[in-house]
Amino acid sequence: MSLKAGIVGLPNVGKSTLFNAITKKNILAANYPFATIEPNVGVVTVPDKRLEFLENLYLPKSLVPTTFEFTDIAGLVRGASHGEGLGNKFLSHIREVDAIVEVVRCFADNDITHVEGKVDPIRDIEIINVELILADLEIVESRINKIIKKAETTKDKAALAEVAILKRCQESLLNNNPLRNLEYTSDEKEIIKNFNFITLKPIIYVANVDEESAISGSNEYIELVKEYAQKESTKVIIMSAKIESELSELDEESKIEFLKELGISNSGLDLLIRATYELLGLQTFFTAGPDEVRAWTFIKGMKAPKCAGIIHSDFERGFIKAEVMSFSDLELYKDEKAVKEAGKLRLEGKEYVMQDGDICYFRFNV
Repeated sequence: MSLKAGIVGLPNVGKSTLFNAITKKNILAANYPFATIEPNVGVVTVPDKRLEFLENLYLPKSLVPTTFEFTDIAGLVRGASHGEGLGNKFLSHIREVDAIVEVVRCFADNDITHVEGKVDPIRDIEIINVELILADLEIVESRINKIIKKAETTKDKAALAEVAILKRCQESLLNNNPLRNLEYTSDEKEIIKNFNFITLKPIIYVANVDEESAISGSNEYIELVKEYAQKESTKVIIMSAKIESELSELDEESKIEFLKELGISNSGLDLLIRATYELLGLQTFFTAGPDEVRAWTFIKGMKAPKCAGIIHSDFERGFIKAEVMSFSDLELYKDEKAVKEAGKLRLEGKEYVMQDGDICYFRFNV
């Protein structure tokens, strides 16, 4: 399932350092390294302790974690929506991602120049967000101008409905409000999905901090970003890109020891990967046996046949039933036989909505 998150930010906020740490990341399976698809695209494994349990239980020949992509998008500057800096190239790249990871500088360092002269995380966030809003506004107004006369003249229902939702989008954008903050009916979602609006994409903020703030989990800048993010009902991940860069050079054992010495329980990068996975609305089901234990990514709300199709199209086409047990039950009862004896192994049909942590065997006939 090819979903990707785009890393954005002003120049010199630590965006590239963070991406470089991501590109060296290798979680859980030593034989599943980071892969480069393009110079600025990296595939990263999603940390999941459930895989460790399944590996110890089944002792499989291979272990395959679930993954998704991070894209390092060129730094944005004020005026990008009007072509400043990389301008249109930046905006076209960000339209291609499914979620936005916005890196915000939350540390002071006289040796690292800030493009705006001084550190001010809220100003930085708003520079980027305003540019994205202006880019969406241009598309909205262009489309309204193109169809409004036809809609009003012909009274065509579809055209009138499109104008109505676009005008609501226009009003929101003119009030400096990203489109993700509006609520939409299913019909409205269908109308606007093809415009690929940037401000409709879910967003998460990364507060890039110094080592001391990474350990304490707080500083004056972080609190400002948290307050801002709260208004958008989104998360803030606190991390030091410098620390993450150092961690990326270590093996797993050394990494754990280094974190312990710093007094940090989890790598900020691990937290970011998990939070972005959830931001994209992704969940995990498993297939497990002596040959392979594998995690599969699906979109929350998918039904069993669609999930079977992620493995192979024939599984979806000829779907009959899914044998399902939850990871929590397997963890509790320790093996498949005990799960079955406890009546926790289920047969689910075509309408079953898959749940995070389901362990499945799909029955099919083609």
